[in-house]
Amino acid sequence: MGALLHILEAIQLSAESITDTKMKSHIIGAFLIITFWLSISAAAQNDSSQAEEEVMGVLDAFMASFNASDPEAHTATYHFPHFRLAQGNMASWQTREDAINAHKLLFKHLPSTGWHKSEWIGRKFISISDSKVHVATRFRRLREDGSEIVATESLYVLTKVNGRWGIKLRSSYL
Repeated sequence: MGALLHILEAIQLSAESITDTKMKSHIIGAFLIITFWLSISAAAQNDSSQAEEEVMGVLDAFMASFNASDPEAHTATYHFPHFRLAQGNMASWQTREDAINAHKLLFKHLPSTGWHKSEWIGRKFISISDSKVHVATRFRRLREDGSEIVATESLYVLTKVNGRWGIKLRSSYL
């Protein structure tokens, strides 16, 4: 961005020293177009940064509520209908109540597998718009002593509906 600003300054100085009116108007036009493009680009980057921050907050709440075995808080991070593709099966929950009931059973069963908590290993934005985001994730499940049960990759698709980001779809290798 700094280099582009130096280029713009050079264009502006060049335009000031040119006496040919037609050439001067072309240079000023180019200067205005580049300035306009930079302002749009900066605004889009700020919007993207805000969306990334909000999405990371949803993913953090997803993991925290999973670790707390709290089906109400966990499903509050979803949008419905909600879909999860894992082990070749597509699970879907049409309503939040459906998901809460399914997660009550999951959280009851999970400790019998030796699970104590899960954690993100990495999260990377694949694509982002003002209403949909794809996030490639890697997470692991841990025993109480900190040893790893499993680590896997997953794709999360979040959508923004009525001003709120929520997880619409997950695809895991777990």
